[in-house]
Amino acid sequence: MPMTIAYWCLLIAALMPYLWVAVAKANGKRYDNRAPRAWQARQDDPRSNAAYAAHLNAFEAFAPFAAGVLAAQMAGVDTNWIVILSIVFVICRVLHGVFYIAGKAPLRSLVWAIGFLCVVALLTLAALAAI
Repeated sequence: MPMTIAYWCLLIAALMPYLWVAVAKANGKRYDNRAPRAWQARQDDPRSNAAYAAHLNAFEAFAPFAAGVLAAQMAGVDTNWIVILSIVFVICRVLHGVFYIAGKAPLRSLVWAIGFLCVVALLTLAALAAI
């Protein structure tokens, strides 16, 4: 598989936080761009709050994922593994946000864990390949 798929996954993962914050803003009351954090803190709509939490979590998950993809590539890990783990990660991150907003905590935690394991696998494969 071509490495470009993993790069597309990086782009999708980088843009994902903005998708979730758009959902948060769309479900909140009268968005105030002058004070977005204070505005979010005043929201009582569960969907807006869940989407905002997914937004923050997507930012948290991106850096380790990006590091894993790039480290694995630099270490010479088989491209097929990088691509498969990248695709699974992105699918899990999309589902994470969907399940967060839908209030499906067990499913959200499950896909979070699978996505996290993808990152751990990328970093572990990179470390092993560098030996």
